[in-house]
Amino acid sequence: MPFVTIELIEGRTEEQLKAMVAEVTEVVSRTTQAPKENIHVFVEELKKERYAVNGKLKSEE
Repeated sequence: MPFVTIELIEGRTEEQLKAMVAEVTEVVSRTTQAPKENIHVFVEELKKERYAVNGKLKSEE
């Protein structure tokens, strides 16, 4: 039973997230031979105010 966690910065549309989850599920199923109904995908959206790169919050960009 594969578990996949995806962390990304907020800002994608619901349609983009649905497409991403569908594609990830497809690839994991194909490469592991796991049935799609056994694949769990967790999407964690990070707030720009709580994520920094090179000492700067992404909200400052």
